Amino acid sequence: MTIKETLKQLEALGNEKMRKQNTNHGAGDNQYGVRRGDVRKLAKKIKTNHKLAMGLWKTGNIDAQFLAILLLATKSLSADEMDRMVRSVTFVEVADWLNAYVVKNHPDKETLRQGWMTTNDPMAARAGWNATAGRVVKSPEGLDLPALLDRIESEMGSAASEVQWTMNYCLVEIGIHFPNYRKRALAIGETLGIFRDLPCPKGCTSPFAPIWINEMVSRKG
Repeated sequence: MTIKETLKQLEALGNEKMRKQNTNHGAGDNQYGVRRGDVRKLAKKIKTNHKLAMGLWKTGNIDAQFLAILLLATKSLSADEMDRMVRSVTFVEVADWLNAYVVKNHPDKETLRQGWMTTNDPMAARAGWNATAGRVVKSPEGLDLPALLDRIESEMGSAASEVQWTMNYCLVEIGIHFPNYRKRALAIGETLGIFRDLPCPKGCTSPFAPIWINEMVSRKG
């Protein structure tokens, strides 16, 4: 399947309601408005196709990029290519798919993570803090948790919105999984107040760190 043929299929799957939803969440005009479930169905039909995926990514069309993420052969990406992809993202939902499906499985993810934790690029920093939160949960050995809390306390309040989200995620994971740092994590969240007033859909947990931490801890019993 060619890039042109794939884009034609994506365009046929687009709908106005999804376009409006994407736009409300920060997407630009380069989109068809394809439901994520339909993107997944198309990916299953096409299967892994690294060359096609790279071509789709370069279009900048967000639906093509969602599809590209599912078609990529992660191990075929060099560290430099992975870094460029992360920095080229313009829509946070694409960033989150890329982080969840590709970055976390990349063989150089730790080296990349370390670099992203010192960058001013908002999407790279978002990826760095997301990857750090993942390490807090699964492989915290070697992480300086007090230093991470120091950074969150001093930087999150003025960070770009793209970065605040995953910094907050890292704060929450520290508070949930490390009782010795829970009191401090709760205090940082309370003092900064980030996401305190963010509307939360019924049945979902608030992203406000103190509420999120306490809810998850109570579920663990």
